[in-house]
Amino acid sequence: PLKGLNVTMEMEHPGEKSSKTQTGPRKIWKQIWGTLSFFTGDMKAFGDWLKDKPLVFQFIDWVLRSVSQVMFVSNPLSGLIMIAGFLVQSPWLALTGCLGAAVSTLTALLLSQDRSAIAAGLYGYNGVLVGMLMAIFSEKGNCYWWLLLPVALMSMTCPLFTSALGSVFSKWDLPVFTLPFNLALTVFIAATGHYNLYFPTTLIQPITAVPSINWSEIQVPLLFQSIPVGVGQVYGCDNPWTGGMIMVALFISSPLIFIHAVIGSAVGILAALSVASPFNRIYAGLWNYNSCLSCIAIGGMFYALTWQTFLLAIVCALFTAYVGETLSNMFSVFGLPLGTWAFCLSSLTFLLLTTNNNAIYKLPLSKVTYPEANRAYYLAEKGQQPKSTCNV
Repeated sequence: PLKGLNVTMEMEHPGEKSSKTQTGPRKIWKQIWGTLSFFTGDMKAFGDWLKDKPLVFQFIDWVLRSVSQVMFVSNPLSGLIMIAGFLVQSPWLALTGCLGAAVSTLTALLLSQDRSAIAAGLYGYNGVLVGMLMAIFSEKGNCYWWLLLPVALMSMTCPLFTSALGSVFSKWDLPVFTLPFNLALTVFIAATGHYNLYFPTTLIQPITAVPSINWSEIQVPLLFQSIPVGVGQVYGCDNPWTGGMIMVALFISSPLIFIHAVIGSAVGILAALSVASPFNRIYAGLWNYNSCLSCIAIGGMFYALTWQTFLLAIVCALFTAYVGETLSNMFSVFGLPLGTWAFCLSSLTFLLLTTNNNAIYKLPLSKVTYPEANRAYYLAEKGQQPKSTCNV
């Protein structure tokens, strides 16, 4: 009865069966990774999706990116987590920081600055720092509502400083970092001071006596705690939980930024111990935050990450810590805070470095995004370069 029928028997190869079983988990992991990648990095897909949405939603995205951009992260989810951290520290600081970001971003729009730079938060992050640090250095304490007026006015100057400095620094393809914030904060505190009737600021005085230091009294747990505290001090926050939340926000966007932030903060502690700084200043993270920023900037952000630039970032972080203490002592004579001057001056110095070492590759400013993508760009460029026949 089977006559005329072609019956074919297919034998399944053992390796074929295992490959079929492997494709399932691989596909699942690929889907999971694809979903996670939507929230990591600079969330470019989310930004593109918002382009045809109402301006209000885009503006919220820009403000959130401005908050995280202080730490070289353009990620609205990271910005949202950071704001939650600010609320843990002080709702008043969260309010003044968001106000500074919003006013600064809005001013950039009115000045018709580059829309892509505004969307990345590059015109708002200095306003975040201006708003938060003006509140921190105010002697009136929390919820002094009249302070919102100078916060808004000084935040409006940030896009002006950013644009002006950018036109100068573009000759060397350098970023402006937080120089606009430093200029705005210095102008405000120098103009008002501690004895101002309406906007008195914290009294800053130079050290006039030798501090009493007993090495047996050092508290190691507080030294470790000062690592997240130092990260939080970038925003003027001394709550370790706030610093921890900021570190989580960094890790979500870029694990490499997170690693360099931790290393930079730890290097600041070592620098402080090497010159016998008072323990309370170390515990408060005042030695760490500038080093944290410098380590991120050099370690994969503006230089492509290699082991050479990794070591260079550590050296820059150490250099920044000492420069920070130097400038802090100098500025205290004039009653001015350090801000992030040490980070700006040190990182710009290291970015102006010239070398024949091809592994120390400074990225074009237009190609800078986040360290993982920066390294991919560097490897792609390195692969396209023709190999010299003279190399032995």
